Amino acid sequence: MFGKNKIQKPESGDGKTLKVTEIFPTFQGEGPFTGHPAVFIRLSGCNLACDFCDTEFDKFEEFSIEEIVSKATFLSNNQDGKRTKNLIVLTGGETLRQPIEALCQKLLLENFQVQIETNGTIFRDIDDRIDIICSPKAQNGKYFPVRPDLLPKINAFKFIISAEKEGYQDITEVGQSEYNTPIYLQPMDEYNEEKNNNNIKATLQLAEKYGARISLQTHKILGIE
Repeated sequence: MFGKNKIQKPESGDGKTLKVTEIFPTFQGEGPFTGHPAVFIRLSGCNLACDFCDTEFDKFEEFSIEEIVSKATFLSNNQDGKRTKNLIVLTGGETLRQPIEALCQKLLLENFQVQIETNGTIFRDIDDRIDIICSPKAQNGKYFPVRPDLLPKINAFKFIISAEKEGYQDITEVGQSEYNTPIYLQPMDEYNEEKNNNNIKATLQLAEKYGARISLQTHKILGIE
């Protein structure tokens, strides 16, 4: 979208239907679950507009959560009908923009491991069994505040690093220290070889400085979605 998406407010409701951009089988390419076989459920819409975001999420179809779980369950199986993808990744857009609590409960009842990707600016009372990975976003050189009520639920922070882009040249305190939350640093993909090489160098320097872990977009390296 590269910052051209419509900024959308959080939605209320019972969450019996959700706006879904796509559901697809793949491998998790980033963060703590890198390499895990997974089914991605990409939800539509975001409350921010980041100019480096390369994901399409404005288009959608509205599905009942029963339909969503049914499709995710089907895609989690191999050709022999055996479940080989036990991880469900709820992503966006901004995942917490829509009321996903009921969907999460249904996925847990189906014995899936569920991971949520969020920018941390919206709170929902998500079951503590779900892994929440927060990637803070910046504007005008400063991170948007991470919701204090969400902080205790966050399992890891993933900071995006750029050598040049304002707001992404370093990391600051967004609440990670209070809960001793693991930190991952990921080089920003700016679709420019020179910039990307500089971003990798900056990421390595910051990982050394903060004792952080490295996250690479391995799905792009592997050439998968």
